[in-house]
Amino acid sequence: MMRQALSTLRISTRGRGFQEITRDVQRCVAEAAVQTGLCTLHLQHTSASLLIQENADPDVRRDFERFFARLVPDGDPLFIHTAEGEDDMPAHVRTALTTVNLSVPVAEGRLCLGTWQGIYVWEHRRAPHTRSVVVHVIGDDG
Repeated sequence: MMRQALSTLRISTRGRGFQEITRDVQRCVAEAAVQTGLCTLHLQHTSASLLIQENADPDVRRDFERFFARLVPDGDPLFIHTAEGEDDMPAHVRTALTTVNLSVPVAEGRLCLGTWQGIYVWEHRRAPHTRSVVVHVIGDDG
């Protein structure tokens, strides 16, 4: 039988950086009781991103931060939009370069992630924020 479920995760970030949400998303899949299907995630913000990335070595996430700091630096005089500070427009650009939507297949009731893959909210603002991730799970129950 076809099933679907919709839920919203509220993620408290600590400011700029990665917040892993893999377990929270897997819990949504389990609650949906879908064995084979698709899990779609949508972040309802324009200054943070969703990312699937390595979850074993934290140096990977630190390197991402350093790379993006070089690519889109805070306080760049190029930017006019600074209503919420010097990290305002850079956060929007970082989001535009990444994504706010992810789709992950579901098999045997589990997310089809690789051994070292995790799902992250990547906060691009310096200050802590509460972010909303809509999780839609659809598929067969067996």
